[in-house]
Amino acid sequence: MPLRIYNTLAREKVPFEPLHPERVHVYVCGPTVYDFPHIGHAKTYVSFDIVVRYLRYRGFDVLYVQNITDVGHLTDDADEGEDKIQKRAQQRRVEPMALVETYTREFFRALDALNCARPDISPRATGHIPEMIELILKLIAEGHAYEADGNVYFDVESFRDYGKLSRRRLEEQETTGRIEAGAGKRNAADFALWKTAEGTGHLMKWNSPWGWGFPGWHIECSAMAMKYLGETIDIHGAGVDNLFPHNEDEIAQSECATHQPFVRYWMHNGTVKVGGEKMSKSKGNFKTVDEEIGRFGAPLLRYWVLSGHYRSPIDYTDESVQDAGRAMQRLQISLQNVGRYLSLEPGAADAEAAAELQRQLVVQKDAFLAAMDDDFNTPAALAALFGLATEMNRVTAAATQRSDEGGAAATAARDLMNELTEVLGLQLTSAAGAAENDLTDPLMQVILGARQALRRNKDFAASDEIRGQLKELGIVVEDRPEGATWRKGSL
Repeated sequence: MPLRIYNTLAREKVPFEPLHPERVHVYVCGPTVYDFPHIGHAKTYVSFDIVVRYLRYRGFDVLYVQNITDVGHLTDDADEGEDKIQKRAQQRRVEPMALVETYTREFFRALDALNCARPDISPRATGHIPEMIELILKLIAEGHAYEADGNVYFDVESFRDYGKLSRRRLEEQETTGRIEAGAGKRNAADFALWKTAEGTGHLMKWNSPWGWGFPGWHIECSAMAMKYLGETIDIHGAGVDNLFPHNEDEIAQSECATHQPFVRYWMHNGTVKVGGEKMSKSKGNFKTVDEEIGRFGAPLLRYWVLSGHYRSPIDYTDESVQDAGRAMQRLQISLQNVGRYLSLEPGAADAEAAAELQRQLVVQKDAFLAAMDDDFNTPAALAALFGLATEMNRVTAAATQRSDEGGAAATAARDLMNELTEVLGLQLTSAAGAAENDLTDPLMQVILGARQALRRNKDFAASDEIRGQLKELGIVVEDRPEGATWRKGSL
């Protein structure tokens, strides 16, 4: 089955065919680094980490670029307001670049904790001013941009396809409140490529053919994407809130400059909501990645992101994260059961069960791949992992002896579970906690074996007392038809 991606430009799922066979160029809009990364950022960058991981798993050579915005992003996300970084730097009474350094490090620290692979290139906007000026000069020369009082604007009426990504006509945009007439603008919808710093007190500024100023937010991504990935890139990812005006403006300026399609596949990530409202720094309803890792752990937060489809909005609540934790424990328990099974003494076992487990390896891997090929459907991919876990438990959970056939099947199942969870970037071993001490699992198996002997002798009071004592130590024992399992709970 070919990989199909929902292309925002086409408004449908389409087969994925990169511009160059076996090589994929990916650009994802990076953060504006003026505060700590929050759970909304976690959803975006975990989601696109999954895209890159799966493409590489499929054998593609992926070049992944994700920028750092450190100038030019204004408070209204368009052409008006203050620079977000300069405004925060003034509030903190620090140099803007000191603020940038602090929160760039915090961003990468959060991504590392969430097990997101670092981008191949993380260009900063401030390091690419010459490329932006060159691109603006080309647009002016071709009649798509004009200078007015030290500002340079893109003439949206010069690009007849303007609005094709967001499906907004110019006359509709003028009533949205997202655009305003500015000094020297020919059309209220014209957007800034370069902003003058004369008389503004703007600290981050560069000399240009139009005087001292700084780049507009939209031109930054076009310049950086095309510098490293070429005039036409395969996949451009972003949050859905960047669709207009940011991504729309990227298309206009890029395609007018190159006369080539800018992006083959536009992918947009759904928002994170709190109480029905989008989580954002401007609303003050955000929860930082760092504080939520402290509450739940990074592996669980990553699993929570994967439990929803990347295009869908999702509410962030304690209950939803706890539900994700209970689901993830099912996968962890299946690996614990296999570990215990492989340590058993050789003996007879159910040959039919082992054969069925071997068959399920093919069934569940095919289901996993089909889910990921269907626009990176991680909830369906997780369902395939649960199907595999169920079969692993059926063979291993209650066994008292290990056959050669069962051992081979259990080992293959464990390896497949590890392979597919690696595709998703899930860290089941570290999340389970059992692997932090090599003696923990063997000791628990001794205890569970003693409890099982008590239960066979119908001494349920003693069995329950052991379970109660373990609970006081933060270990939860669950008696199931296929045998007892354990997991770490809360003290």
